[in-house]
Amino acid sequence: MEIGFGKTERDRLNEELLQKAMAGNRRALAKLLSAVEEGDVNAETLGLKNHLDDGTIIGVTGAPGVGKSCLIEKLLSHWSNQGLKVGVIAVDPSSPLSGGALLGDRIRMESADSNPNVFVRSFATRNQPGGLPVAVGLASNLMRNSGYDIVLIETVGAGQAEIRIVSFADRVVLIESPSRGDLIQAEKAGMMELADLIIVNKSDLEGAERAASEIQTALEISGKPPPVLLASAKNGEGIEEFASKLKSLPVKSGAEMARARERLLAAWDSALLSRDDISDIINGLIKEDSNAEDWVKENLRWSNG
Repeated sequence: MEIGFGKTERDRLNEELLQKAMAGNRRALAKLLSAVEEGDVNAETLGLKNHLDDGTIIGVTGAPGVGKSCLIEKLLSHWSNQGLKVGVIAVDPSSPLSGGALLGDRIRMESADSNPNVFVRSFATRNQPGGLPVAVGLASNLMRNSGYDIVLIETVGAGQAEIRIVSFADRVVLIESPSRGDLIQAEKAGMMELADLIIVNKSDLEGAERAASEIQTALEISGKPPPVLLASAKNGEGIEEFASKLKSLPVKSGAEMARARERLLAAWDSALLSRDDISDIINGLIKEDSNAEDWVKENLRWSNG
């Protein structure tokens, strides 16, 4: 249904939802975020400008079991007590068979979501390469425009190889723990080199200080390392310093190329996986159909110039 000047009924409803969300209506924000996740709206249809790097969208990544969700809960409590509004996008893995999401992080942070200053939203990966759906970028920008002072993006937890977060976040925090046995290989880890801040969680455990020292020493070999701090989600030690450091992190020198590259790859992946005929192409490849193979070859040839 068209409504004057080419606007549809859906456009009008989305505009109303955006106005309500910007006025603090959580239900309207939730509906818009669902539309963003489903691909029903984009930055242009919502009329949102591109987010400027101001350090307020923060990615939190790290391997499973290092305590990302627990640390985030401590940050939420700290910032909320300061009167700040915080949005959280918890990216959860999708089943490669059903496409459904395992919303574990949303469950672990349910208590935080009951706080009126906190809004937690789960996003499924939709099996997109890099472990992050491209819609996360728009979702985080929408949260900022809806009055949230800080937006945290918690990744699935693919660990050091999960670098796509740099395309969506102003700053990236890598969480480590003293129990991991590969810290001495830090100089070889791409995510450690791109991180703006490294937190060694579980500082109450033996070996935490040694782990932090090993990371610092290893990264100094390849240039100026990011700050490395100790914290404990269990007893709250280091949380205040963690929160304070996040506010003062400068733009990481040399990361611009990596950010631009990941943005391009994310857009390319999204465009490919959003094709109406992508299922037919995949099924054709499974069946070794020559037409599907020719399509892939032709598009690879185009992408290579």
